[in-house]
Amino acid sequence: MSTPKVFESEYRYCLIMWENEPIKTTEIVKLCKERLGWAPTTTYTVMKRLSDRGVMQINSQIVTSLVSKEEVQAFELNEMVEKRFEGSLPAFIAAFTKHQRISDKEIDAVQEMIDRYRNGDSV
Repeated sequence: MSTPKVFESEYRYCLIMWENEPIKTTEIVKLCKERLGWAPTTTYTVMKRLSDRGVMQINSQIVTSLVSKEEVQAFELNEMVEKRFEGSLPAFIAAFTKHQRISDKEIDAVQEMIDRYRNGDSV
């Protein structure tokens, strides 16, 4: 099964869900009002859309995710690299590093990931 698309406002809802799940629907409505300024109807509309697309589920008024934060982030990143950089990871990295300061610690962490990937280990 492929990862469903999660739009920006839905992603903000999902961050709250992932941080607090499993969570009662009434509690996530309250958190969305506090953190996002959403009316209850907005939150319920977003929950319905995400539920219909298989991102989350509601059982006995308890909300749980069906897709992880990491899956959504990977899907979005892959989609962006495909659309904006013709699928080229080096082109993406070149564009990112041209306008972003990267610390030696971050460079070392990326190099470690590359080394593990090259050796067939999971990243």
